[in-house]
Amino acid sequence: MDPRHPYNDLPLLPPPVELETRDLLKACIDAHKALASLRQATGHLPNPSVLINTIPILEAQASSEIENIVTTTDELFRHAANADAATPATREALRYRTALHEGFQALSTRPLSTNTAEIVCSRIKNVEMRVRRVPGTALANQQTGEVIYTPPVGEALLREKLANWERFIHDERGIDPLIRMAVAHYQFEAIHPFTDGNGRTGRVINLLMLVEQDLLDQPVLYLSRYIIERKADYYRLLLGITRDGAWAEWVAYMLDAVADTARWTCAKIEAIRKLHGHACDWIRQQRPKIYSRELVDVLFNQPYSRIQNVVDAGIAKRQTAARYLRELVDIGVLQESRMGKEMLFLHPAYLRLLSARDHAPQHYALPTRVAG
Repeated sequence: MDPRHPYNDLPLLPPPVELETRDLLKACIDAHKALASLRQATGHLPNPSVLINTIPILEAQASSEIENIVTTTDELFRHAANADAATPATREALRYRTALHEGFQALSTRPLSTNTAEIVCSRIKNVEMRVRRVPGTALANQQTGEVIYTPPVGEALLREKLANWERFIHDERGIDPLIRMAVAHYQFEAIHPFTDGNGRTGRVINLLMLVEQDLLDQPVLYLSRYIIERKADYYRLLLGITRDGAWAEWVAYMLDAVADTARWTCAKIEAIRKLHGHACDWIRQQRPKIYSRELVDVLFNQPYSRIQNVVDAGIAKRQTAARYLRELVDIGVLQESRMGKEMLFLHPAYLRLLSARDHAPQHYALPTRVAG
């Protein structure tokens, strides 16, 4: 196969190899157990909306970084409610978060399909994206510029292969859903149906497929964390299927990604739960008159709170809500900052916990007062 020529002969699914080998089925069992534990852990959080408001942003950052679109966790959370003043990279990463949410909502009315992919890619790129109609798309080595893969061309051919991809996802029930997800991800990337945004769209579809297959209730698996840490392997193994039909290595990689990420996310959830309890105890001790469970929940919806968030939660009217947040600044829970004309209240311990690769305990302390 010449990588400079369109791969119009990309084989249809399912692959002509044994996908459910003993080793891969053993890895499947491990991944399913980890996902089941994650699903259970989400129910232990005091406020389950915490996950849908935070993990997709972390996923958006990592998935975008895989495509060399780099921003920071702080930037993403700071601009999560209003991206107008954000950098272009931050806005693009936040659109990934929105695309994931819209794709998740779409599952309630239609199964995963080419149309879902078009919706997701359009949101990520912020322009209408449809299946490619013109040639010219090729993947090149970023260092050398050498073309390493040219996907199929011709809208009719692409739609034919995408229809086969859809049938594989929904009809091949005899294949474990996690193996189907791994195979479907390769095929989507090999078809490369859009002029841009294919990698991020494919990674959104991975999470949506886990929800559709009833392995998760919400798309809160931080799967791109694993991929960004093993980015070279990710691309090497994808290319290995194209060149050598090396399916087993790729499927094993994706199964390990699911298991590893599910365990990591479970540990992060437990750390969030403990910090939430610590915040309740600290605020009740330091400011018993303003303490309420509902107020603490607002602080954990996202690391940046606004006065309006407290108002919208029905806790207090605006003037009182502002006083509550400033009292939380006084006891070291929040830090006040300004973004344009708006006051933001950062929850530093929560941001540190979300940003960290580990799950180290976070603590609160009264701010040090400088004399004079």
